[in-house]
Amino acid sequence: QMKLVESGGGSVQAGGSLRLSCTASEYRYCMGWFRQAPGKEREAVASIDINGGNMKYADFAEGRFTISHDNTKRVHYLQMNSLRPEDTATYYCAAARTYGACASSDNVRFWGQGTQVTVAA
Repeated sequence: QMKLVESGGGSVQAGGSLRLSCTASEYRYCMGWFRQAPGKEREAVASIDINGGNMKYADFAEGRFTISHDNTKRVHYLQMNSLRPEDTATYYCAAARTYGACASSDNVRFWGQGTQVTVAA
């Protein structure tokens, strides 16, 4: 069972930045980030395959968030800039052993524990 450990959440003012990290216990074919705000469904934020393919961003993330990874450390990141109050949510990292699977929560097989991001107006 793959384990994913997240770090990097916190509280910032609107316009600020945060970087989330997710360390995997083993090799994965794709990785991604999702978020869930109170009373809302979990939604995809960004995803990418281990070979750099299938990079996808949600419309709200385009131009502000960047997903990246370091294969040598089995870590993937979500750099979030120009944060807005509506970005407040619990952010979950995700992984799967199939290329292209991390764009949809239906296909994700492994989840991190979640990290809270709070953006104050």
